Amino acid sequence: MSDNERLRELIVAGHPLVWINTAEEADALHLVRDCALELSATLWKWSINSGVCDGLLADARPVEKTEHPAAALYWLTTQINPCMAVMLDLPPHLRDDRTQRLLRDLIEHFQRIGGRLLLIDYADQLPPAINAQAVRFELSLPDAEELEEILRSSLRAINEKRRIQVDLGRQDVEVIVQNLRGLNRRQVGRIIADAVAEDRRFDINDLNVIISGKRKSLEGGGLLEHVEAPVSLDEIGGMRRLKRWLKDREKATSKSALEFGLQPPRGILMLGVQGAGKSLAAKAVATAWRWPLLRMDVGRMYDRYIGESENRLRESLRQAQRMAPVILWIDEIEKGFASAASQSTDGGVSRRMFGEMLTWMQEHKEPVFIIATANDIEALPPELLRKGRFDEIFFVDLPVLEARGQIFSVHLRKRQRDPARFDVAKLAEASQGFSGAEIEQAIISALHTAFAAGAELSTEGILQELKNSPPLSVTMAERMAALRQWSQGRCVPADE
Repeated sequence: MSDNERLRELIVAGHPLVWINTAEEADALHLVRDCALELSATLWKWSINSGVCDGLLADARPVEKTEHPAAALYWLTTQINPCMAVMLDLPPHLRDDRTQRLLRDLIEHFQRIGGRLLLIDYADQLPPAINAQAVRFELSLPDAEELEEILRSSLRAINEKRRIQVDLGRQDVEVIVQNLRGLNRRQVGRIIADAVAEDRRFDINDLNVIISGKRKSLEGGGLLEHVEAPVSLDEIGGMRRLKRWLKDREKATSKSALEFGLQPPRGILMLGVQGAGKSLAAKAVATAWRWPLLRMDVGRMYDRYIGESENRLRESLRQAQRMAPVILWIDEIEKGFASAASQSTDGGVSRRMFGEMLTWMQEHKEPVFIIATANDIEALPPELLRKGRFDEIFFVDLPVLEARGQIFSVHLRKRQRDPARFDVAKLAEASQGFSGAEIEQAIISALHTAFAAGAELSTEGILQELKNSPPLSVTMAERMAALRQWSQGRCVPADE
């Protein structure tokens, strides 16, 4: 149902007090006026500046001496015919006992005569005695169709004031509309105006401005960290199967995909060796899909006060839903929920939070794609690995020979070195058993040595660093062998 239909249903059902908790006062007032007109009802409007006046007339004269909330409430109790009344910013005045008493009297009076009282306020709290009698009503956010209309009308309005250039294809519009989801009408208009302001142009290149504006509008006091993700999939060596899987699902949240019968992908779990590129892949997916990337540090969710840890987790998940479409990166997930796999000593907090997380993963409808990474498979609760929690579970092993060559080339280019001037094949051969992170560190160490000696970086210098620092696969050979053995038949190899 539309907001108009939902509000009209509450009014017709006979609820004497409806509380519209929102900062979008203009939208809420417009909705109340439309409802009163459709029901042919008398509408009174009160604010502390103007007092009580006719809510359907733009230039209505106020009722004298009704500016004070107590006076306005008393005046409304003198009405003998059914009516609707909307009061703006009343809850802060209810700290006064007399005003609160008058409001309770008015609610009883409206129940008798068939009146309906609506409160519009941004504050998220009512006195308990009033809250018990109120029906809460939330304004819905614009859907894709309305977002597209707001986009077009905003651009037309800006163009009327000063000429702008708009260059958008049908697919570009869909991507932009998708990234405007979760915003209210005012926020959408403001972000579009910001995107156009500097260059008087609007095209798909403004997507980063839109994502940044959306993040600033919604982040509030959330516990999710926004991560800049300039990495592309081309900057990751190997992981060919994972890359292909992600590319096949890049447009799976589009309108055409939904019409085709596809459901948006829910997420992947990446297990494997430390430094093999799991976290880098999370950043690259966000860039490839042009979605914002939010990182959840599960360890930060825990609080010493009873119930606060669960509240923090719920708020973080709500924040992710408001930012949708979004990549939610849960790094080292085993550290947050390890105690849920055993008899915990935290009073059951870990198990409750883990249960909350599993329920949300199963039931959320918004396009939030989860990328969870883990290094210690034994610490993960078995329920997390059950089929259906994630679309796929990938095992990220140490890079093979070809992938190691790609990794060397990527990191040399990042440091303004031409890979063609190095014996990349020899370096790849010599780095057997090294992770991507260890290869990068070898190049960095060789750079330091070369700079200190006043020389240029060379193949021989990198080879020497590889010899000087044994990889983790040597120092923790038994653990890695056990990890590989566990992954057989349980995970999909990220590389081929």
